[in-house]
Formats: sequence, C-alpha cells, structure tokens
Amino acid sequence: MPGLLVLMGSGETSPTMVEVHRSAARTLGRHPRAVLLDTPYAFQENAADITARARAYFARSVGLDVIAGDDVAGADWVFSGPGSPTYALDRWSAGPIGADLRARVAARRGVTVLASAAACTAGVAAVPVYEIYKVGADPHWREGLDLLGPLGLRVVVIPHYDNAEGGTHDTRYCYLGERRLTAMEAELPGDVAILGVDEHTAVTVDLDDGRVTVSGRGALTVRRHGAQTRFPAGTVTDLPGLTRGGGPATRAPAPAGAQVTLAELMAACAGRFEAALSAYDGPAAASAVLDLEAEIVTWAADTEADEGGVDQARDALRLMIARLGASAGRAERVVAAVVALRSELRAKGGYAAADELRRALAAAGVSVHDTGEGPRWAF
Repeated sequence: MPGLLVLMGSGETSPTMVEVHRSAARTLGRHPRAVLLDTPYAFQENAADITARARAYFARSVGLDVIAGDDVAGADWVFSGPGSPTYALDRWSAGPIGADLRARVAARRGVTVLASAAACTAGVAAVPVYEIYKVGADPHWREGLDLLGPLGLRVVVIPHYDNAEGGTHDTRYCYLGERRLTAMEAELPGDVAILGVDEHTAVTVDLDDGRVTVSGRGALTVRRHGAQTRFPAGTVTDLPGLTRGGGPATRAPAPAGAQVTLAELMAACAGRFEAALSAYDGPAAASAVLDLEAEIVTWAADTEADEGGVDQARDALRLMIARLGASAGRAERVVAAVVALRSELRAKGGYAAADELRRALAAAGVSVHDTGEGPRWAF
C-alpha cells in the first residue's frame, strides 16, 4: 500500500479540498478501512454533529465510508481535523494513538490526513492556540508528536498560516501574529524550521519517494529565523528541497485551478444583490439569493468556521431575503399609488394621461384591469 501524509491548513471538509482527498483516496483501491479521529474536538458539545457532517462530506464528495474510532494502526486511511491541538496531544501522547501515528508515517504505509488543529501536532513542537489566543497565556510551545522526524524534517507545523480574520489585528500564523511568532521562534532549537500551511491549502508528502506537492489556493512557507521561502500551490519539490528552502529540486509552479472560499462566494453574491436592488431588478436580486443558498448547501459539511463560515453566510442570506421582501413591499406601495393616481385622472376626465400611466405600468410588468369594483392590478 502506498504511503501518503497530507497536511491541510484549513478547509478540510470544504469544496476546496475535495480533489486533494479524492486523489489521496484513489491510491487505496476499493473499500479501504477509513477512520476519523475525533479527539481534537471531542470535548465540544457539538462533537457528534461535527462527526456526522464530516462523515457525510467524505461519503458524498470523496466516496469514502468513514467510521469514527481510534484504530489507527489497522486503518488504510486516517483523518483528523479541527479542535484543540493541546487537547489532542494530552490524549495522544499518553496513549497508543500517538505511537501508532508515528509508526504509520515511519513505515510509509497508508494515507494519513491531518488538518488544522491535528496538523499542529505533527511537528517536534505544537502551538497551543486556545491557550495563547483565547485564554491569554504567554507564548510557548508544547511538545509535538514529531511525525515528520522519520522523514528527516525537524519542523513545527503551523496551519492557518495566512489567516486574515483579525482585520485590524494580526491573526496570521494560526492566530499568533508576527510579534508572538517571532518570540516563540527564538525558543526553537537552531535546526528546527517552521512549515506554514495557508488556509484552504494542502501539502501532500509521498512517503515512498519523498515527493512534496502543494495544492489548493495558498502556499507552503518554510520559515527559518524570520527568513521565509514560499512554495505556491502547484509546486512540486522533494523533502531535501524543503530543508534547503528550494533549489534545483523545485519545479516551476503549475496552475492551481480556481479555488474559492465561502466568504468570497458570499461577497460575490452580496455584490450582485446590491447591484440588482440599485437597478430595481427583482429577478437578478432573487437569483443572487438563490445562488447563495445553493453555496450554503454545498459548504454545509465544512467543520471549520474560517471568516464566519456557514453560519455567517446564513445570516447574510436572511438579511438579503428580508431586504428583498422590503423592496417588494416598497414596489407594491409605489404601484398602488400609481394605480390610485390613474383612477383619479380617469374620474376627472384625464383619460389620455391615465392611458399613459397604464402603458408605463405594463412596460414595468404590471397589468391593470378595470372592474365594477375598481381597478385590480398584479405583477
């Protein structure tokens, strides 16, 4: 069985990573034993929901029948993703799972996919994200699983490397920012480098021949003492190429293809919606609403919340629908006022002007019918 190690910066159960998962799964043949390690998020109240969404994503988008469990040693494919790196390390390091993960990589067997929080655990040290960013602990490292040591890499892995959620404050480098990362980098041994994996980006290591492929919408960054070498999506290199920061082993980047996040899709739909409202184009506004709803369905399995995720998109959708309803209400009031004016003109003998108003309403898609009980109109 071929061996692959896949590190993802984020988006592990989103449409952006489908092709990466499919490519890895194709190496396993039919009916592989696929295991989801839920440890990083097992403490969360919605853990069962995250597992259900992840399993549905892999079944629908990748064709993998995934079970939740901890039989890492006997699995052909192992996946672990969002949550807390330190919570996972506390349980994996003290039990057999950490040793089994190291053994899989060292034996160059099976597919091992670690994303987001789980990816943090793969190096010689790990970033305690929650403790530093949420609780306010002083910047420090936790001992990692060192899965990459058998591959000749003395590194720490930092997902969400290009995160920009902070807006007015620096949340790059898995929410550390430059100031804290610089302080922490100084505490690393001189031979340890940082592997930064951008959001919606995957780094696939072929454990048999050492080939390293960067996929997705971002880049892999190798950082040593503040100096950075960037490997954009489409780059193919090898393990020595990473350790020396590029060189002859690195081929020119190939086109990475269109990779769009939910936040970008939401912004595009919102822009179309605003333009349609400004142009009084109801069908175009409704089309933007329907397109956003379709994207929310597509991204429903995403277990991360980059830039707000599906919940923020649903909030935007509700606001758009409310505004569309308000716009329709205003249009109805305008039409009703014009129809009433037409009736007043007819009552005063202004039939020519009344007919002009009727033709104008018809051009705008409003039909008016005169009845014994007064005019009736409809869009």
